[in-house]
Amino acid sequence: MKKIITKDYATMSELAAAIVLDKLMLSKRVNLSLTAGNTPLGMYEILIDKLQKMNFDRSNIHYYNFDEVPLAGERYGLTMSALKTAFYDRVHIDDGNLHELNAQNNQVFDQKILQDGGIDLIVMGIGEDGHFCANMPGHTSFEREIFAVPFEEGDEIYQSIKNLTDKEPASPYVTFGPRTVLASKQLLVFADGKKKAEIMKKVLEGPITEEIPASILRTHPNVTFILDEEAAALLEN
Repeated sequence: MKKIITKDYATMSELAAAIVLDKLMLSKRVNLSLTAGNTPLGMYEILIDKLQKMNFDRSNIHYYNFDEVPLAGERYGLTMSALKTAFYDRVHIDDGNLHELNAQNNQVFDQKILQDGGIDLIVMGIGEDGHFCANMPGHTSFEREIFAVPFEEGDEIYQSIKNLTDKEPASPYVTFGPRTVLASKQLLVFADGKKKAEIMKKVLEGPITEEIPASILRTHPNVTFILDEEAAALLEN
């Protein structure tokens, strides 16, 4: 496990962008899983700026969303919509290079990843409750590969998604499980801000437990955690 603490969010974003850009430059097929949310937005702005100034063959770069919450009446779910807005559409990625995990194909997606050569890099954030991808406390197991979680209108999952997005979620949501994530060749995990300090201490220094799903990530042989000083404030080492 590699842990890097940066002075601020901007430096964290620069380091994360450099790791992703290194993968994009490889002269072979590269399979990436990138994260939505607020934490990666700085990284995406840097990547977009760099990619707009570079001319190289991008046809060998493939993208796989690692979770999805369907939205009622909309073509794309929550994750793909956010990724397209933040990154995919802005760098004009061909639809053929976007491999969409959804409620219709989740049972065969692990096999697809295997046939495609495995995931080379997963970039993800950590939720304040310790979730990664959509592996939520109480709804995952370290033995799971890709799986679906059904929910009903008005229950806890439904309400939390609706409160977060102000959109109408549709059941089920799907996600890479811990075994799928740990099978990838490299992990990049980042966190920023005071609100992440308590959970990052549990993730990096507490027991490995399904109650804090992201604690399992530190067992990966090639994982890098990048935290700004605020997110790392409670760490002992």
